[in-house]
Amino acid sequence: MTPHLLDRGEPAETAPSRTRHLPLALALFTAPWGFVAANGAYAWATRAGGDDSTGANTLALVAAHPGLYRLSTVAAMLGSLLMVPAMLGARRLIGDRSRRLGALGATLVAAGYMCYFAVAFAGITDIVMAEGGGRAADYAAVIDGTQSEPIGIWVFLLFALGNLVGTLLLGLALLRARVVPLWAAAGVIAWPPLHVIGLVAGTEWFEVAGAITQAAGLAVTGARLLSASGRP
Repeated sequence: MTPHLLDRGEPAETAPSRTRHLPLALALFTAPWGFVAANGAYAWATRAGGDDSTGANTLALVAAHPGLYRLSTVAAMLGSLLMVPAMLGARRLIGDRSRRLGALGATLVAAGYMCYFAVAFAGITDIVMAEGGGRAADYAAVIDGTQSEPIGIWVFLLFALGNLVGTLLLGLALLRARVVPLWAAAGVIAWPPLHVIGLVAGTEWFEVAGAITQAAGLAVTGARLLSASGRP
């Protein structure tokens, strides 16, 4: 039986492999751009101030920028969905060259963004509440209560773990496996520190920059996966 890319880190088929890996490569091309759009929309909405740190602040931000908040919510949801097949593609490209590190990083990222889909989906409720008018204090209390509910805290924690630690491990696995250029692996690795810097600095533009570098790195990963699939 001919070895599979996931087992050896290299392809053994041509057209069948390319067909099988095309959806995974497309996910690698498109998934991170969902977060570029999401972070970009949020950065533009908060360019003159505002945030979503509390329920009241969230409702005020949605009321001031409903279109941008909708864009950010939908883009984050789509990006989160596509990150799951994207991580399957990255894992297949890495193969045996950095099996354990690649598997751990890809699994954490996929699990983290599954949780982020749930977090982003809550934005729809924020929009409905902000447009509902009246009872703003009650709506704000609901948002605050949802985010602090003990049975849901693990969702935020797992997202943070996958988003920061998982992405770092994945980038290191790509670097160690030498399946992408150094700059592409560095682009993936740059996302966690830039995200943290943005949180500390209180500006979303660092996250936008990190999302762009990650998108570039994962696009190269997708291109290399297709290239590997097409080799005889």
